[in-house]
Amino acid sequence: MVLNKDIATKTAESLLQIKAVKLNKNNPFTWASGWKSPIYCDNRKTLSYPPIRTFLRQEFSKIIKEEFGDIDVIAGVATGAIALGVLVAQELGKPFVYVRSGSKDHGLKNQIEGIISEGQTVVVVEDLISTGGSSLAAVDALREVGAIVKGMVAIFTYGFKVSEDKFKEADVRLFTLSDYETLIKQAVDSGFVKEEDLKSLMVWRKSPDTWAQ
Repeated sequence: MVLNKDIATKTAESLLQIKAVKLNKNNPFTWASGWKSPIYCDNRKTLSYPPIRTFLRQEFSKIIKEEFGDIDVIAGVATGAIALGVLVAQELGKPFVYVRSGSKDHGLKNQIEGIISEGQTVVVVEDLISTGGSSLAAVDALREVGAIVKGMVAIFTYGFKVSEDKFKEADVRLFTLSDYETLIKQAVDSGFVKEEDLKSLMVWRKSPDTWAQ
């Protein structure tokens, strides 16, 4: 859920400004889920721009305080949201942990790095939401150790129905700074997306799992 349209627009403008958004309909990107996509959003680039990462840190912190109250721990999803999660935890003065996609096969074999105790409340920080699978796997890992997951915040969501259904089924409240519709509107307004590319992007958005076929 996007709470503020102005923030959504500013976030989208920032992503386009730093060229975090890539388009290639002729040689589409392959996601971890196996889906083919004409668009790719590399939100890790925001870390290289102090004004943008400050904006993200402040807006995430504001949402967490207003929507979740006084929580105990901030968790970042490895690897894309580790740095941003640390920034948010520092802003809020909270402990930080990060969650791997799976347990390590050496050492202590941890999936969660850092200290979190049973019964502690936590908000998860993510960089973007696509199918929702890896994000909710982090939630499952936190719940397995007895943490109480209050919800998740992310920079951007593609807003796929499959991910919305997964978050609803998992009973996880999700708040994002921007979304696909806002990003595409800003991309068209700025000339980043041409009219001939817009139709392909909208068709893909409706059925991303079969678009490449």
